[in-house]
Amino acid sequence: MAMKITDECIACGACESECPVNAISEGDTQFDIDPNKCVECEGYFDSQQCVDVCPVDAVEKA
Repeated sequence: MAMKITDECIACGACESECPVNAISEGDTQFDIDPNKCVECEGYFDSQQCVDVCPVDAVEKA
């Protein structure tokens, strides 16, 4: 399972640098998570870092 960024994204970029596997990149209007790279931070952190830092709760399970 991977995480995804919803349309609520305000493109602040807070999540991009927090991803331990570089699965987050800037899209045309918001940031996107590559589902083939996302590991939900398993093996790195106890919680999903993108979820923890998102100021508008725009990250959820895909």
